[in-house]
Amino acid sequence: MSKRCIGLDVHRDFCEIAIWEQGRVRAAGRVESRPSSLAAYAQTMLKATDEVALEATTGAGQVAEIIRPHVSRVVVANTHRLAAISNSKKKTDREDAKTLAQLLAAGVMEGSWLPAEQTRALRRRVSRRHGLVTARTRAKNEVSAVLGRNLSQRPPMSDPFSEKGRRWLGSLALPDDEVETMSAALRQIDFFTGEIAVIERELARFGSGSAEVRRLMTVPGVAMLTAVTFMAQVGEIGRFASARQLVGYFGLDPRVRQSGNGPTHAGRISKEGSTLVRHVMVEAATAAVRTPGPLRAFYQRLRSRRGHQVAVVATARKMVTILWHVLHRGEDYRHQIELPTKKKLRKMELIAGAEPRRGGDGRPRNLNREQRRAADLARAREAEEGYRRLVARNRRSAEQAADTDGGT
Repeated sequence: MSKRCIGLDVHRDFCEIAIWEQGRVRAAGRVESRPSSLAAYAQTMLKATDEVALEATTGAGQVAEIIRPHVSRVVVANTHRLAAISNSKKKTDREDAKTLAQLLAAGVMEGSWLPAEQTRALRRRVSRRHGLVTARTRAKNEVSAVLGRNLSQRPPMSDPFSEKGRRWLGSLALPDDEVETMSAALRQIDFFTGEIAVIERELARFGSGSAEVRRLMTVPGVAMLTAVTFMAQVGEIGRFASARQLVGYFGLDPRVRQSGNGPTHAGRISKEGSTLVRHVMVEAATAAVRTPGPLRAFYQRLRSRRGHQVAVVATARKMVTILWHVLHRGEDYRHQIELPTKKKLRKMELIAGAEPRRGGDGRPRNLNREQRRAADLARAREAEEGYRRLVARNRRSAEQAADTDGGT
């Protein structure tokens, strides 16, 4: 039985089909992009020895899941890396399907990892929460614009959208249309806040039951949302053979340029992959550098030479490396600070719906809360100084090696 390679150019309403067989490729019509139609096509037209290639686009995961039981292999290709498609002068659905079939037959197509449904659902929730937070911020900015247009004083409280802040907003003398604008914005804020709470409850339930999320939260700066967003994008840490691969997947690796005998130049980060994950990791790094520990020492060392922005992005890259090691080794972060970590974990449990408890967790303590906090901070500062001593020792060793090489 001859091998067949099938290319599917996936669209919302249909999939264009092309078949490569015995060195020739031909168009094979279309099938509706509906579960029933795809299942019928797979059952009646595909063979157990077939291989299928499709583009990594919206709905590709569902199409692959429907087809996979009926063929020997399904490859979901990242079209950003397929110059034969993206740079083609003759670009039609039929030609794209033929190109997919031919590349699959040639064995030069690199497949993308397909997350399980639980991971896809987690990604959708994380993405939806981000959209709701953005919309709520837009509504808050609209209230601020009303205050600015009417030369109002700055809010006398830290949160103008709290109960006290809303009483203050309601006491302002504003034109009728501006009152309508502010009232509408406040209603939107309440709606978005309620929707965000619903999603965060589901994310917290996932995090409370995930050993990986709880382990990630032992790293300073990594709270529930950062850990869940990280796991939603990573899915399975085992698919990354090294921390360098994970850093590149998140687009936090610097671009490198080198030609001929010229020096290597490292430029800005590549910004490949998820923008949202990069954003939350930079936020986590910003929080982490406020806490005593090796990460703060690393940040301060870079900031003295390169400035805040470069240093905080480099710290985010360092944190991704740490998170990779934490998950691969199955161990909590060595330099965690006990009380803040427990506070983060307990807050996640409460958001998930756990019952509040009084009087702590019932375990006997030799030290009170303040003494435990002081001991935590002392250990964190000791780890920070240890990192500085390590860097200084490595620098001296490098300088001595350079002097020795120069002498010879």
